[in-house]
Amino acid sequence: MASIKIIQDKCVGCKLCVGSCPFGAIEMVGRKAVILENCTLCGICVESCKFDAIDFKKDEVSNAVDISKYKGVWVFAEQKNGVPESISYELLGVGRKLADDLKTSLSAIIIGDEIEDATKKLISYGADKVIMVEDKSLHYYNDESYTDIFVQLIKENNPEIILLGATTYGRSLAPRIASRINTGLTADCTKLEIDLEDGKLLQTRPAFGGNLMATIICPNHRPQMATVRHKVMKELEPDENRSGEIIKPNVNIPKDLKIKVKDVVSTITESVSLTEADVIVSGGRGMGDPKNFELIAKLANVLGGAVGASRATVDAGWIGYSHQVGQTGQTVGPKVYFACGISGAIQHIAGMSSSDTIIAINKNPEAPIFKVATFGIVGDVLEILPLLIKEFKKA
Repeated sequence: MASIKIIQDKCVGCKLCVGSCPFGAIEMVGRKAVILENCTLCGICVESCKFDAIDFKKDEVSNAVDISKYKGVWVFAEQKNGVPESISYELLGVGRKLADDLKTSLSAIIIGDEIEDATKKLISYGADKVIMVEDKSLHYYNDESYTDIFVQLIKENNPEIILLGATTYGRSLAPRIASRINTGLTADCTKLEIDLEDGKLLQTRPAFGGNLMATIICPNHRPQMATVRHKVMKELEPDENRSGEIIKPNVNIPKDLKIKVKDVVSTITESVSLTEADVIVSGGRGMGDPKNFELIAKLANVLGGAVGASRATVDAGWIGYSHQVGQTGQTVGPKVYFACGISGAIQHIAGMSSSDTIIAINKNPEAPIFKVATFGIVGDVLEILPLLIKEFKKA
């Protein structure tokens, strides 16, 4: 069993371990360090101690899995009414790169009803194989049935990597699968790469509130699983001439379900969806007052785009949470992103840095947002926005 303790005779009270602990789980009592109950056994403090005063024992991981038996990259092709969601194509884009690096095949897993036409599109976007499970009872997403079917497919085929979207469905499905097959899961990844030396999947995601990026590996279990945030990865250009294999496996379709989905209701709004918009105009605290967000809305309307916002403005009650862009809001990747009066905190940048073109407006020339901006305008946003609205209206 893992354990950690301070070796009192060696501790000199230097406090280096106190400062290194990201969880505040070490404090000084007298001139000696004491480890508190909220310690997570991460071991970071051990590296900081220059006097070998911390005794840390890790759990030994028994690798019961023969990793060599696992081959192939899988992508969960989320669909609604038989039409793949855009996140499915984004996952195929990154999945194609991973599969090529591993010199293996890329498979799309699609579950639903009346999904035959979708298989051709998935192949055109990069899939070598499409594993299709079709049944009337699978028309609506259901945690129970989708998990059961997915687990059956994994046990039969032993994929090496499985990617799902960090969507409402993906975030519900992925942990259920990981728990059933006893493997790890990295959520909300923003970058995925293959370590070319040993073939492991390097899964990068923001950690500690977006203040740093952590790269996570799963060395002892398979498959390696990750969910990926929407609009972080880029779709490949579809090739209608690509050919691929369509597989219809024999699986047990669960019938006696505890959860039954009777209907799914879609909400229709007049505004452009933030995650699907080609143009997003976002406002931050630099707008000065909530009423000034009218300028943000006017520019977005002129450009046929959507209104975004920083977390600070949402927390202040200036605008609703559905407009929030960033690590704790929406991840977006439009063709053009206007950052108006936004300083550029790392949490916000994590949610919009994959935009094709970023135009920043800020009166502070040292604002971090300018480091990621394609174009920067230094000036008063309340003076510049009316000018942009006027000129775009002419165009």
